[in-house]
Amino acid sequence: MEFSAEQIAGIILGEIIGDAQVKVNGLAKIEEGSEGKLSFLANTKYEEHIYSTGSSICIVNTTFTPSKALPDSLTLIKVEDAYACFAQLLEFYDQMRNKEPEIEQPSFISESAKIGKEIYIGAFVYIGKNAVIGDNVQIYPNAYVGDNVTIGDNTVLHAGAKIYIDCVIGKDCIIHAGAVIGSDGFGFAPDENGVFKKVPQIGNVIIEDNVEIGANTTIDRATMGSTVLRKGVKLDNLVQVAHNVELGENTALAAQVGVAGSAKIGKNVMVGGQAGISGHLTIADGTKIVSQSGVPNTVRKESILMGTPAIPIEDFKKSYFGFRKLPFILQKIQEFDQKLKNISKD
Repeated sequence: MEFSAEQIAGIILGEIIGDAQVKVNGLAKIEEGSEGKLSFLANTKYEEHIYSTGSSICIVNTTFTPSKALPDSLTLIKVEDAYACFAQLLEFYDQMRNKEPEIEQPSFISESAKIGKEIYIGAFVYIGKNAVIGDNVQIYPNAYVGDNVTIGDNTVLHAGAKIYIDCVIGKDCIIHAGAVIGSDGFGFAPDENGVFKKVPQIGNVIIEDNVEIGANTTIDRATMGSTVLRKGVKLDNLVQVAHNVELGENTALAAQVGVAGSAKIGKNVMVGGQAGISGHLTIADGTKIVSQSGVPNTVRKESILMGTPAIPIEDFKKSYFGFRKLPFILQKIQEFDQKLKNISKD
């Protein structure tokens, strides 16, 4: 699909400098631009590329003034915030790639399931008994929606996503390929012989509105009650959220983070990749946890934590400085010890 500079400027309310009728059919980085592509320049660090780019259209800030000649084939669209406007176009472009409403075959939809309007259901999708699917939902091939599951309007389940029985997914959510929502929590109790017996996991998972779940992420159902992800939560790929965990509004977890059972994570918390959070603790609103940190205790006030066990980042930096000095300190101790021995001999 092609768009002219005039059409794009109309969407982002920009001023055209050049050919208003030039058309583009794709997006590209400014340094990788070619004919028919749309790029943007927001950071002056990349300004040199605009003088050699092959893109047909470039979105720039209104403050941009060329320091040398631009390519003759390049049309500019000036806006107040080039980065924000390009992001707006990316969102627009992404929405255009959505599937048209359709129920592909073969697929299975229980007779007791309730299906909303304008939905797309891909081939080999399974929708169980009494499931409720909202309007404008997209469920891609090989996805599984268990019995009694509710999925809100405008939510997207990508290929191979699995939603177990009784789980609730809100509106405007995105669940990426291979994610598993509602698998059993890790609940086992040893008997008198030390043999582990499974503790049935009879709760569910509740995901509120505007949540995004990365590919191959797993969220365990509660032993009793609910594992809860509040609105606006963002999870990267390969995240593990255990049973009865609660993630507060607009909290973000990067790849390979693990959160143990019954932990309560506050609002606007940010957790770096491969960090681990122990179970049955609370993390204060606004806390930031650096990658590969381990948090074994409750965090009672907003802070930035680093290390294992995690401590305030400034304390960690001081400790690490001392750790790096250990070889030098050990050498000096050995030298001092040798001098004492020599004195003793004398």
